[in-house]
Amino acid sequence: MAIFSRYRNDDKLGFNYQYGTSRSMSVVRSAISLGVIPIVETITLSENQRLDQLAAIYYKDARFWWVLAAASDIGWGLQVPPGTIINVPDINALASVII
Repeated sequence: MAIFSRYRNDDKLGFNYQYGTSRSMSVVRSAISLGVIPIVETITLSENQRLDQLAAIYYKDARFWWVLAAASDIGWGLQVPPGTIINVPDINALASVII
Protein backbone atom coordinates (compact mmCIF):
# COMPACT_ATOMS: atom_id res chain seq x y z
CA MET A 1 0.00 0.00 0.00
CA ALA A 2 1.38 3.38 -0.99
CA ILE A 3 1.72 6.07 1.63
CA PHE A 4 0.74 9.51 0.42
CA SER A 5 2.01 12.68 1.97
CA ARG A 6 1.21 16.31 1.35
CA TYR A 7 4.91 17.01 1.84
CA ARG A 8 6.13 15.40 -1.36
CA ASN A 9 6.06 16.67 -4.93
CA ASP A 10 2.89 15.92 -6.83
CA ASP A 11 2.84 14.98 -10.50
CA LYS A 12 -0.86 15.76 -10.97
CA LEU A 13 -0.41 19.48 -10.34
CA GLY A 14 3.23 19.68 -11.35
CA PHE A 15 4.47 21.18 -8.11
CA ASN A 16 8.20 21.77 -7.93
CA TYR A 17 8.00 22.21 -4.17
CA GLN A 18 6.07 20.70 -1.34
CA TYR A 19 2.36 21.17 -1.75
CA GLY A 20 -0.08 21.95 0.99
CA THR A 21 2.45 24.21 2.66
CA SER A 22 1.97 27.85 3.57
CA ARG A 23 3.77 28.88 0.37
CA SER A 24 1.47 26.96 -1.95
CA MET A 25 -1.62 28.08 -0.03
CA SER A 26 -0.65 31.73 -0.41
CA VAL A 27 -0.09 31.24 -4.15
CA VAL A 28 -3.54 29.70 -4.51
CA ARG A 29 -5.19 32.48 -2.48
CA SER A 30 -3.45 35.19 -4.52
CA ALA A 31 -4.34 33.60 -7.86
CA ILE A 32 -7.98 33.29 -6.85
CA SER A 33 -8.18 36.90 -5.64
CA LEU A 34 -6.62 38.08 -8.93
CA GLY A 35 -9.13 36.04 -10.94
CA VAL A 36 -6.47 33.75 -12.44
CA ILE A 37 -8.06 30.65 -10.92
CA PRO A 38 -11.83 30.57 -11.34
CA ILE A 39 -14.16 29.18 -8.70
CA VAL A 40 -16.27 26.50 -10.41
CA GLU A 41 -18.63 25.86 -7.54
CA THR A 42 -19.52 27.24 -4.13
CA ILE A 43 -21.07 24.90 -1.59
CA THR A 44 -22.28 25.24 1.97
CA LEU A 45 -20.73 22.64 4.24
CA SER A 46 -23.27 20.38 5.91
CA GLU A 47 -23.01 18.38 9.11
CA ASN A 48 -20.29 15.69 9.09
CA GLN A 49 -18.65 16.88 5.85
CA ARG A 50 -14.88 17.34 5.80
CA LEU A 51 -12.59 19.03 3.32
CA ASP A 52 -10.76 15.80 2.51
CA GLN A 53 -14.07 14.14 1.63
CA LEU A 54 -15.00 17.04 -0.64
CA ALA A 55 -11.57 16.96 -2.29
CA ALA A 56 -12.06 13.27 -3.03
CA ILE A 57 -15.40 14.07 -4.68
CA TYR A 58 -14.31 17.11 -6.70
CA TYR A 59 -10.66 16.25 -7.43
CA LYS A 60 -10.68 12.45 -7.09
CA ASP A 61 -7.89 12.85 -4.51
CA ALA A 62 -8.47 13.56 -0.82
CA ARG A 63 -4.92 14.96 -0.51
CA PHE A 64 -6.10 18.16 -2.19
CA TRP A 65 -8.19 19.21 0.83
CA TRP A 66 -5.76 22.07 1.32
CA VAL A 67 -6.80 23.54 -2.08
CA LEU A 68 -10.36 23.87 -0.79
CA ALA A 69 -9.04 25.34 2.47
CA ALA A 70 -6.90 27.88 0.61
CA ALA A 71 -9.71 28.84 -1.77
CA SER A 72 -12.14 29.24 1.13
CA ASP A 73 -9.72 31.16 3.35
CA ILE A 74 -9.69 28.41 5.97
CA GLY A 75 -6.69 27.45 8.07
CA TRP A 76 -5.38 23.92 8.33
CA GLY A 77 -8.35 22.13 9.92
CA LEU A 78 -10.05 19.28 8.11
CA GLN A 79 -13.14 19.61 10.26
CA VAL A 80 -14.88 22.88 9.61
CA PRO A 81 -18.22 23.90 11.16
CA PRO A 82 -21.43 23.28 9.22
CA GLY A 83 -22.59 26.31 7.26
CA THR A 84 -19.06 27.27 6.17
CA ILE A 85 -18.94 28.40 2.54
CA ILE A 86 -16.48 26.29 0.52
CA ASN A 87 -15.12 27.54 -2.80
CA VAL A 88 -14.10 24.85 -5.27
CA PRO A 89 -11.45 26.19 -7.67
CA ASP A 90 -10.78 24.82 -11.14
CA ILE A 91 -8.04 22.20 -10.68
CA ASN A 92 -6.77 22.66 -14.25
CA ALA A 93 -6.31 26.40 -13.78
CA LEU A 94 -4.58 25.70 -10.49
CA ALA A 95 -2.06 23.42 -12.21
CA SER A 96 -1.13 26.20 -14.63
CA VAL A 97 -0.47 28.71 -11.83
CA ILE A 98 1.71 26.60 -9.52
CA ILE A 99 5.27 26.36 -10.78
